[in-house]
Amino acid sequence: MTGDRPAATPAGPEVVTVGESMVVLSPDPAGSLERADRLGVSVGGAESNVATGLAGLGHRAGWVSRVGDDPFGRRVLRHVAAAGVDTSLVSVDPDAPTGVYLKDPSPGGTAVHYYRAGSAASRLGPQVLDDPGLAGVRLLHLSGVTAALSPSCAALVRRAVTDRPLPAARVSFDVNHRARLWPADVAAPVLRRLADRADVVLVGLDEARALWGVADPGAVRDLLPGPELVVVKDAEVGATALPRTGPAVFVPALRVPVREPVGAGDAFAAGYLSGLLRGLDPQRCLRLGHLCAAPTLTVPGDTAPPPGRALADRLAALPGDEWARLDLADAGLLAGPLPGRNDR
Repeated sequence: MTGDRPAATPAGPEVVTVGESMVVLSPDPAGSLERADRLGVSVGGAESNVATGLAGLGHRAGWVSRVGDDPFGRRVLRHVAAAGVDTSLVSVDPDAPTGVYLKDPSPGGTAVHYYRAGSAASRLGPQVLDDPGLAGVRLLHLSGVTAALSPSCAALVRRAVTDRPLPAARVSFDVNHRARLWPADVAAPVLRRLADRADVVLVGLDEARALWGVADPGAVRDLLPGPELVVVKDAEVGATALPRTGPAVFVPALRVPVREPVGAGDAFAAGYLSGLLRGLDPQRCLRLGHLCAAPTLTVPGDTAPPPGRALADRLAALPGDEWARLDLADAGLLAGPLPGRNDR
């Protein structure tokens, strides 16, 4: 059942993301989930995170998904719409719940516990790409998370990258392997096939190593000859854009005081894709990715407001020596000192 939908916005989106968002429960104050007396409630999901980041940068962004007809579903819709994202393409399912996940912070990192099996979003299927509301979309963004949710979700992603039901849209694919959803030996061949059929691929070097045993960005590019662009993110080192033809472009990461890295990759994707939508050169696209990821690294939640477009564009255009010395607090992007390199 498709259920009811929120009212459509007057102008259709130029960029659309497809995937599940959930309510996030995390200890408040931060600490062990096992010993927590209180839980904070927020919203998170890779694809809606990208959509909210793009909307914050001034793009007409839409999000395609499905939520339950429950309080959590209404909270998710309200949160995403409040960020300026068109939610008219989200269906409300009266028969399945909204997904939930819990964060369990520890000194060694944050563990995640999913409660999303049988969720409303797991009922998404290839037919959502036939919605007339997608007419005119210039960029369609998906991730490997969706492919792991259910057979119908996997079919949705396959159709998006193979059949191209939106012929005017570039297809962007973030590999986004989640080991708690499917192990690397199962995910690796599927994610490789999906990524190789996309136009733009984003992948962390750490996950590329875990999935495919590759050692460096050049090896990732060799493994994925199909895409127009492959962007490889290497945590605190930097990010490399590797076009099908032409030289690779590397931009070092910024110095950021990291509180929690969850969601930073989605923010990076939003910044990078914003530059791509506007036809900016590869270096500026990568810099916008770093600039948008930085605020998310400093907060406990999955998202943080991106820098305004004017500020981000000004910083992304800095000469190389000034970029290397950039202090994000002095630039007005962050509050507080910058004690060390980031560990994204």
